[in-house]
Amino acid sequence: MVDLQPLLLLRAVARHGSLAAAAEALNLSQSAASHTMRRFADRHGVAIWERDGRGLRLTQTGEWLLAFAERVLPQFDHADRVLADFATGQRGSLRLGMECHPCEHWLMRVIEPFLNDWPQVDLDLTTAFRFGGVGALLGHEIDLLVTPDPLEHPGLTHHPVYPYELVLAVPEGHALTRKPHAAPADLTGETLITYPVEPERLDIFTRFLVPGHVRPRRHRTVETSELMLRMVAAGRGISSIPDWLIRDLPEGAGVAAVRIGAGGIFKTIHLSRRTGEAADFLTGFVSLAATHAGQTGSGAKLATIERSSDS
Repeated sequence: MVDLQPLLLLRAVARHGSLAAAAEALNLSQSAASHTMRRFADRHGVAIWERDGRGLRLTQTGEWLLAFAERVLPQFDHADRVLADFATGQRGSLRLGMECHPCEHWLMRVIEPFLNDWPQVDLDLTTAFRFGGVGALLGHEIDLLVTPDPLEHPGLTHHPVYPYELVLAVPEGHALTRKPHAAPADLTGETLITYPVEPERLDIFTRFLVPGHVRPRRHRTVETSELMLRMVAAGRGISSIPDWLIRDLPEGAGVAAVRIGAGGIFKTIHLSRRTGEAADFLTGFVSLAATHAGQTGSGAKLATIERSSDS
């Protein structure tokens, strides 16, 4: 196997003109440099250079070896830089897991600046977990979990990054828009459109309908927020969604927001990670998410809802 040190010395001799200068550049003594090259030549049974007056002239073998060194050493130099980036958290792979169907819309706003700020970090996003989001996090399948319902666990740290209100999305002109808020009984004659999640995991059921001892006339599911909002606008039903999805709709989209219950349902998106893991890019993502939340919080939409309820 070809050792790295002789290649470094050979390249340094070519750049600095002598073995003494090469040794100094590599922080070696001249005797150590001479010994390294002599041992390499003896082991391989070749001559690397010949004396040419007071200087050195490369043999044919030496010429080939120098060309080889010039090809491969930059790769080692690059590897050193990459390893240093890994060590300082400047490079790596961030695997995001998402346990919140509508969160993708919000998440894209954080991902774009993150990709610009961390060009050496790969990013992957998944919503499919074999044992749930927390299981994927504890099993090192993902590095960050996006969830509105963090599960307390001694091995996890949760960062609240984005507060929002869960509201009812109804067609403009719907009878509920003339009420200060929706009551559970108001949904008994409605088609409720939700994401394909078990009712026992949906706040509209667990925090509103079930305590009110009522059920909607019909419950159907759709996969995407866009389709859900289009169906609401078309009068096919109502839905419970984060307020930001309505706030971001274009004017005239045909969808209005109604508060759920007198006190509303308020939640917060959390970023959960394994306690003690602090890669710079991971911390950077959490910081970006929190900064974005401060710039685009739900206050504007809540004020709109409150003004509507006063009218």
